[in-house]
This record gives sequence, C-alpha cells and structure tokens, in this order.
Amino acid sequence: MNLDKLKEIIREVLPDVDVVIAYATSFDAARRDACFIKSTDDVEKVVLDPLCAQNLAAYLPALKNKKVAVVVKGCDSRTIVQYMQEGLIDREKVVVIGVPCRGVISLKKVLAAVDHQPVKEVVFEGETVKVTTPRGETKLNVKDISPDKCAVCRYPTPVIHDRLTDEPIEPAVSKEEAYRDVHEFEKKSLDERRQYWAREFDRCIRCYACRNACPMCVCQDSCIAETREPHWISQKMTTEEKTMFHMIHALHLAGRCVECGECDRVCPMDIPVSKLKKKINEDMEELFGYIPGVKPDDGPPLFTFKVVEENIEEHHLS
Repeated sequence: MNLDKLKEIIREVLPDVDVVIAYATSFDAARRDACFIKSTDDVEKVVLDPLCAQNLAAYLPALKNKKVAVVVKGCDSRTIVQYMQEGLIDREKVVVIGVPCRGVISLKKVLAAVDHQPVKEVVFEGETVKVTTPRGETKLNVKDISPDKCAVCRYPTPVIHDRLTDEPIEPAVSKEEAYRDVHEFEKKSLDERRQYWAREFDRCIRCYACRNACPMCVCQDSCIAETREPHWISQKMTTEEKTMFHMIHALHLAGRCVECGECDRVCPMDIPVSKLKKKINEDMEELFGYIPGVKPDDGPPLFTFKVVEENIEEHHLS
C-alpha cells in the first residue's frame, strides 16, 4: 500500500471536491478511523496500511449532495458500483481513489493473539506484523490474522476507480475456491445446519451493529427490525425473534451484498452473519449470472422483471 502516492493523489483532487474520505490513526495503535479531509493541512493525517479495514464507501449516500473523493479497496469499490446500479449516488460527484489490496488484518484476531492486552504499537515488516503490548513484542504472520474474506477475495484491485495508488493486482481465487466454505457447510445435514444457526443466533445481543455497518442497509430509518407499522418483529430476546431479524437482513441483501465483510468485522459476538449472504450471492450467480457490485451496467436481478428467467424453469414445475 503506497501511502506517499495516496497523499499525492489527495492533494491533486482536493481542489475539485468538497471532501476526501480517507483513513487516519485512532485512539489506539491497533485501530484506524475514517477522516474527512477538507484542506491540504489535513493530508498528513492520512494513513494507509492493513489496519485500514473499514469500508469508507458507506458514507457516500449521506454525502450525495456534495462532490466527494473516497479511498476504497477492491471489495469496497463494489459498494460504489452497487450504489450506481441502485441510483443511490451520482457517479459524476464521486472521485474513486483505488487501493489495490493484498489483504487487511482483523483487529479481533490481533487482540486474541496478544491475550487482549492494550496495543502500544503495530509495525508491518513485509508479511510479518510486530505488535507491542505491555507484556512485550509479539510477531504475527499477516495471513494468520487476516479476516476470512481476504483469503477468498476475487477482486483485490478496485473494480471501478479514477485513480490508483499502485499497480493492479491480478486475482488468484477462482469461483470454486471463493465458495468452498459454503459448499463445506452444505454437506451438513439439514438438522445440523439448523442447530448451528440456532446456536449462533442465540448469542446475538440485537445491537444491530451488522445492520448499521452494512453499506447496503440504506433504509435504517424505517428498518423492519424496529418499525411498529407494520410490526413484523418484536424486541424479545428469543432465538426465534433473533433468527427472524437475521434472515430478513440477509434476504434484503439478496443480489446486493458486496461481501465487504463489515457485518462480521463489527459483530461483538463473532457471529458469522456474512455466511448467509455469501450463500445467497452464490445462488444469484448461478441463477442470474449476476455478481453484486462488479459491472456498473448490470441491473440487480431483484430490481428487474423478466417473464422467463433463463436459468429458472418455473414453467416446467409440476
């Protein structure tokens, strides 16, 4: 990740936009926050390293009346394409600064590796990261502390961009590899899968962090999880009600989930909620030949109507 090139690009585009959304240091050494650059004096705040895990594109719908430049990784860039397809942003008002990405790291995995000690310093040395805590230094392999999504990423280079900070990275993951975990899970019996999700959803505390962090959950002000007209879901902390919320959340993202992994990243209970959306994405690719957030000219399958779908033989069902 080329920080110097990123700063150079930000300085070049800044006069033509209202704000640049990038990454900056946070309250401790192991975190990165979004920063909103409005003057050249702020450019030196910008950082770029594998700790920059958040999907900054999620801020765009709220800033649709301004001209915005945003720093995005490969998976994040799919959000912008999806926003374009759904008419949620004006492409002419967005400058996309692409960062070819070889993977980020998971803060949860870092903290687990250092026994949840306060992190004083994080230093990247090639494929190794040195984490300093009050107990001393711990050296970790970047791949061992990366989120699962990075191991199966098919779009390391942003699918849409106006400027790039580095040379494009060729994808090295096939469709079969990308969905291998889904296929392994499907080998379980129906009852085993039901019990698995019952255990996972029973741990849910209904904080709605997965919904709040999701860039495609754009109707939070009228979310079915909290609305009382219609009153589909109660606030009861039963497994049934929590399952209902997660299933609706997943189905509302059918053909829309860009697999940025924000839902998994922010879940305080480590529930793998992205697994549901990933399965739906595979079905979308199989049934409609559609991958969310990849081709700007595509139309989301559930946003369009066809009398006959090529890969669904519903007229032949008995």
